[in-house]
Amino acid sequence: MLYRENGQFKQSYAADLQIFPVLQDRVAVLALVACAIFLPFVASDYLLRAVLIPFLILSLAALGLNILVGYCGQISLGTGAFMAIGAYAAYNLHARVPGMPLLVSLIGGGLAATVFGVAFGIPSLRIRGLYLAVATLAAQFFTDWFTNRVKWVTNDSASGSVSVGDLQFLGLALDTPARRYLLCLGLVMVFALLAKNLVRGAIGRQWMAMRDMDVAAAVIGIRPIYAKLSAFAVSSFIVGVAGALWGFVHLGSWEPAAFGLERSLQLLFMVIIGGLGSISGAFLGAGFIVLLPLLLNYAPHWLGLPISTGTASHLEHMIFGALIVFFLIVEPHGLARLWLTGREKLRLWPFPH
Repeated sequence: MLYRENGQFKQSYAADLQIFPVLQDRVAVLALVACAIFLPFVASDYLLRAVLIPFLILSLAALGLNILVGYCGQISLGTGAFMAIGAYAAYNLHARVPGMPLLVSLIGGGLAATVFGVAFGIPSLRIRGLYLAVATLAAQFFTDWFTNRVKWVTNDSASGSVSVGDLQFLGLALDTPARRYLLCLGLVMVFALLAKNLVRGAIGRQWMAMRDMDVAAAVIGIRPIYAKLSAFAVSSFIVGVAGALWGFVHLGSWEPAAFGLERSLQLLFMVIIGGLGSISGAFLGAGFIVLLPLLLNYAPHWLGLPISTGTASHLEHMIFGALIVFFLIVEPHGLARLWLTGREKLRLWPFPH
């Protein structure tokens, strides 16, 4: 009975088209944002550093990938490569240009990933489906070779790994996990709001038209070259910024293996499990991938079961894989569809229709 729209009248088109037209949704989102901002004051440094910061950055990367795969229907297996380009471009800007602000380095990494993504998105004008996935997989292999063999990328590092020093944002030193968490939270909120408005506008409708049937979209006047390459550009920019955050804020020092094929598959699983074509699905999928392994790892200790570390690791992978298959069978449209179905039932309860 609490989730009702009775008495909530819309008196303008702007009110009817707002992101959260239901009052209860607006209150819930504001409460969630307030809790997220207040969380660093009560959470431990371990929770911030090992759980919440990776969750936010991977949510941002999954958000960028969801624009390409979920909204435009272009399969990509090279997301880890776009993250790597963003991270290494931001590192070179930060290391080679004295006094380069952190925000400018992050945006520069996103722009470099945009150029790289558009270049490897050109084959999408001719191929699609599995063939496009293989083409984007080539971007992953090329980036792995490039970052390992070209010493200029790693600033002539003998070991191939790079590291960043002390970080500052707007004159404030990012020397605590709480400050780094707040930086990631602010960027994620900004990009999520921008992405939500993009997919609700004309460009988002073009992406979805290309996803549903590209031939019909071209017949009604949508230019495939503009729609597909713009999706690659926006997706690569967001993923590039996420890669820069992953290297600068979460890792601090990294090597090319940090952005390998496993990272690309992990992000693709996040999008599929969370829900294709859904902004909230990126966060739900990231929460599933990041939080569930931790829960499965600590569950035997909480229950007092005498399980060795190796056995617990194998059980974690088995249960995790089984849960992924279960969710894909029960709800192939992802966790976001389950949440949407629950909301609709609350709006109509106790009536069955």
